[in-house]
Amino acid sequence: MTTAAPQPPAAPPQGPRPPSRLRRWAAGAAGYVGSAPGTYIWLLVLGLNTFALARMSPRVRRYFLFTHSTNLDQLRHHPVKVLITSAFWTETPSFLFWFLLFNLIHVPVERRLGTWRWLAVAVTAHVGATLVSEGMVDVLINTGALPHRTAYALDIGVSYALAGSAGVLTWLVARPLRWYYLGAASAFFVLLIVTDWDFTNLGHITAFLIGVACFPVARGAPPRRGAPGWLPWLTP
Repeated sequence: MTTAAPQPPAAPPQGPRPPSRLRRWAAGAAGYVGSAPGTYIWLLVLGLNTFALARMSPRVRRYFLFTHSTNLDQLRHHPVKVLITSAFWTETPSFLFWFLLFNLIHVPVERRLGTWRWLAVAVTAHVGATLVSEGMVDVLINTGALPHRTAYALDIGVSYALAGSAGVLTWLVARPLRWYYLGAASAFFVLLIVTDWDFTNLGHITAFLIGVACFPVARGAPPRRGAPGWLPWLTP
């Protein structure tokens, strides 16, 4: 009588393969960008505009930027247009510089406050600082302290909104680092206006103070789940 040959043990069931390192990185990058969609849409438009500016001649570039500038002349004739479009251009093609600052300031604020609260702070700072700085220009022109041609000076860029985000970021930093951050940021903007007094730096410190004054917006923000682990100094 023959006996059946012993069967080899069955292989254990294979589970799903873990994702590759490239896929993990791609998923992480997508999650990072998706957590601050407003900032990255803004950066996308800014990058495209910077690409276009870099290919213009200096004369064409200056004329083009003038039509989007929030100087007195443009504010009198096209106020809504220039208040919106001026925030999507920079006077010089310097996208990498702004990319780094957006990630350091706008991204954590948008993640913590949510897109709409962050946008409200950025817009308020941008518009408020523009009106204060250009209002001062108007006063100084009328009193003869500035030449009339200052009404046509270029005043364009993303820095006012960024300064506003830097201001409201104060209330998102955990204590006791919050007060060190507020002191250092305040000293920076004061130093700017003391060493180089002009209407642009007046706008910068105004935008920063507007951001600091947005404390109720930061206080009313709900706790954000999935907060970025690389920013342990932010409040939960």
